[in-house]
Amino acid sequence: MTEYHDQEWGVPLHDEQRHFEFLLLEFMQAGLSWRIILQKREHLRRRFCGFDCRKTAAFGEAEIQSLLADPSIIRNRRKIEAAISNARAFMDIQEAFGSFDSYIWGFTGGASIDHELAESSQMPTTDPLAESVSRDLRSRGFRFIGPTIIYAHLQAIGIILDHETACFRYRQIREEHPDHHWIRGSASKSRE
Repeated sequence: MTEYHDQEWGVPLHDEQRHFEFLLLEFMQAGLSWRIILQKREHLRRRFCGFDCRKTAAFGEAEIQSLLADPSIIRNRRKIEAAISNARAFMDIQEAFGSFDSYIWGFTGGASIDHELAESSQMPTTDPLAESVSRDLRSRGFRFIGPTIIYAHLQAIGIILDHETACFRYRQIREEHPDHHWIRGSASKSRE
């Protein structure tokens, strides 16, 4: 958990494969602890072809049965089927927008929202941006993508910066991305 917090969480992400990885991990986490997901992450990486959306989208019933038989991953049929259908929807977004990155960052015009949290108790579990993104993703065929999951995803990929201001990573992330646009509070552009 510490390594994830210190190296990945909240860093502005622009890599297509990592976008798919983080989305898959987020919806696999539904109803489970993040610690469990991080413990199973490498097994999920192996079983979902390095989080390759094209290979995952091609999975059929034989792959589903193989995944369901593997105790090293999350063996929930609905989540496994969602991984496959979400991979297909992910590729549809890539085709429509040029990249998933363009699509997801388009909701904030490429900026990160900095909530400037003094303490973790101020951190919401969802917000209007997450609700808008979730609604749009569901309209495009995504499953297991509710506002709470999407809020966590937006935090993970740096669209929302929710490190506490006293956390060493808060300052580091902002310093490591000096040309990145940061805005305070909530700002989103609707795709509706």
